[in-house]
Amino acid sequence: MSTSNILRGTLILTVGTMLSRVLGLVYIFPFHAMVGNDGGALYSYAYVIYSVFLSIATLGVPLAVSKFVAKYNALGEYSVGRKLFRSGIMIMSITGVVSFLTLFLLAPYLSPMIIKEGKHSYEDITFVVRMVSVALLVVPVMSLIRGFFQGYESMGPTAISQVVEQLVRIVFLLGSLYFILEVLNGDMTVAIGFATFAAFIGAIGGLVVLVWYWYSRKKNLDSMLEKDPETVELSYKNMYKELISYAMPFVFVGLAMPLYQLIDTFSFNDAMVLAGFTATYADTAFGIINTYGQKLIMIPITLATAFALSLLPAITKSFINGQHQSLQKQLSVTLQILLFLTVPACIGLSLLGGPAYAAFFSYDPLGGQLLTWYAPTAIPLAIFTVTASVLQGINRQKYTVVGLAIGLLLKLVLNYPLILLMGEEGSIVATAIGYTASVVINLWAIKKFTKFDYSMVLRRGFLMTIFNGIMIVAVLVVLQLLEGVVPYSEGRIQAIIVVAVSGLVGAGIYFLLSYRSNLLMYLFGNRFSFLNRQERG
Repeated sequence: MSTSNILRGTLILTVGTMLSRVLGLVYIFPFHAMVGNDGGALYSYAYVIYSVFLSIATLGVPLAVSKFVAKYNALGEYSVGRKLFRSGIMIMSITGVVSFLTLFLLAPYLSPMIIKEGKHSYEDITFVVRMVSVALLVVPVMSLIRGFFQGYESMGPTAISQVVEQLVRIVFLLGSLYFILEVLNGDMTVAIGFATFAAFIGAIGGLVVLVWYWYSRKKNLDSMLEKDPETVELSYKNMYKELISYAMPFVFVGLAMPLYQLIDTFSFNDAMVLAGFTATYADTAFGIINTYGQKLIMIPITLATAFALSLLPAITKSFINGQHQSLQKQLSVTLQILLFLTVPACIGLSLLGGPAYAAFFSYDPLGGQLLTWYAPTAIPLAIFTVTASVLQGINRQKYTVVGLAIGLLLKLVLNYPLILLMGEEGSIVATAIGYTASVVINLWAIKKFTKFDYSMVLRRGFLMTIFNGIMIVAVLVVLQLLEGVVPYSEGRIQAIIVVAVSGLVGAGIYFLLSYRSNLLMYLFGNRFSFLNRQERG
């Protein structure tokens, strides 16, 4: 396939993934309006556990299968990829059924480990976990088909199925919530159960799209198969051994956030009760952090990492071809762009925690307070995501796994004592410490295996720190001036005004300073020509 087609396919997949993520963010606002913090907590209890089971059930299949199929297609051995596809469908079906039955049967035993009965009962948790577990019957098979198409460098089926899956899920989720709560005046637990069941309905929608693509392209795929020289004989044992070697790093990186949330799922409420808080308060705080706060901090992470990750194919190519100087420049620009976009966005979200939470959801002092604490954790999370991808690009994935394991161990060890010491903010601090440890290990591994010099990143990072400091002062001044004029506690419109005015002032000052100092030109000048400016004497 030509380079232009590969780039087109990558663009299609990137746009599809971004659109799917945006949809996954937008629905949370009407969701919160209908179910509030209590419903959000109940939803999160089920979805965090489901996410972990899903990652285990799919075993990193989409990217691993795509890498495996692409390798043998490049050799003209199309039958090897087809052999994997046929057996993989059966294996993914089995893992899906096993995962579904395991989660369904374990639900009553997991419930007492998650909460002390208060606002929600053990039966409530059991019900919503069982409702979401049904999706495990479909998603693993869907993941394998997506990976197969990607191995043929055909990104359209994955992109379109992702968007359809998300759209169908959201329509069913919001529709069922409205019907149960508003029309039937039904029970919150039943409504949340159907909201989690939407994962299954969405997966069916995505699978239908993929099946349609399969039958519409089968003739062309079969014609490739006929040209296969069949010179490679690969046993099932060796085939899956190779596939697993590709898959394991993807499994661990994909599990990063769900595992951090899983630790909170099984320890947060218990630690909060031990710290002297009521079970109801703990339940509310958990929902704010792991459902609503998590969605908001994903905004800067998604935007920044999407831009930085777009440079990774070039990094991989430079590393493979031994182009050391080019590799150093690409790594430096990637990390600088990541810091340039992520740090001010996360700091701004933290400074505007109260009004931002009120603007997106509703006025809630606890929600604003926790968002202020939680937003900065997006910085190490974004750096971890990008550095993990760099290590995959240079074939040093095992250090990502080691770093993640150490970070999770720190989170596990520190979660209880920090919650006992600080309350609900302790959980956030433990998460930040864990991610930071993982980032340090990733950065060390990159330096060790690429001989990367961080001096330019540090120098530019220091300049960005100064600009961020000036931005912080400006935003705090604007917030102080607006406090008596537009009190954000009085309504969503007022909160939106406060966020918009403060955000525009902060972003404007940050970008003006970056432009005047030529930082924007150094980072983006070759992409956006209007940012280039002549030095003035």
